[in-house]
Amino acid sequence: MMIDCAVRERKKLVWCGGIPALASRSVAEEKPIALNYCGSTHAVMMATPADLEDFGIGFSITEGIVERPDQIHGIEAIESELGIEVRMWLDPDREKYLATRRRAIAGPVGCGLCGIESLEQACPAPRRVNSDQKFMARDLLNAVGALPPLQRLNQKTRAMHAAAFWSPTTGIAELREDVGRHNALDKLAGAMIRDAVPCASGAILLTSRVSVEMVQKTAMIGAPVLVAVSAPTSLAIEVAEQAGITLIAVAREDGYEVFTHPDRIVFTEGRPVAA
Repeated sequence: MMIDCAVRERKKLVWCGGIPALASRSVAEEKPIALNYCGSTHAVMMATPADLEDFGIGFSITEGIVERPDQIHGIEAIESELGIEVRMWLDPDREKYLATRRRAIAGPVGCGLCGIESLEQACPAPRRVNSDQKFMARDLLNAVGALPPLQRLNQKTRAMHAAAFWSPTTGIAELREDVGRHNALDKLAGAMIRDAVPCASGAILLTSRVSVEMVQKTAMIGAPVLVAVSAPTSLAIEVAEQAGITLIAVAREDGYEVFTHPDRIVFTEGRPVAA
């Protein structure tokens, strides 16, 4: 896929110190991205037009459309004046399954529930994450602190969310950026799947708040720890507890808050805190 225009230069008028001056600024590109399966559009998301193959694969996995990437037989991106269409072709059984869901999403950035037809669909039971991996508290804090220099697009635009995967053995192995936090996480999921990253050995890092959809997507990825710089919602905490995910939020330079399953975190003297 050759489409990869995440940043655009725009002219601006700067007024500072009482004096106006012409200048330019790098701004985040945002376009409608249609996710099309077997000839039918399933979702339209406002997203950054980069890493679209990762986006298509990751969205398919985290939304439960496919269970494995090999159930997607082909993927391509077609650009038009209106936006970009990411076309995917599925196994016949997954195509049949998708048809029964009768779901069509069409919404703005971060809209994870447009087209849901019942309350049961809005918050299904999460996939359970099973992992005996332990994590040093300081290592997770250092991992979050290492994110900003790696956020290439955000350094240019100051308008991008990031999602990354970190493990004690590899450090930050994958990172993806997007104007939408859900999209960044989906792109990360796609990259991890394509590179066969062992999900159960590390943590998802987010530069955003934690809503329930972010926890649900983390559960589908299979990562046992989710760390975010902003606060979680009450429902996100409840679902993380059900999913067996250690939810860490409000990560700052001097510490963070652990809301669920603290037994995975080793704080002092090599001992985790009891749950």
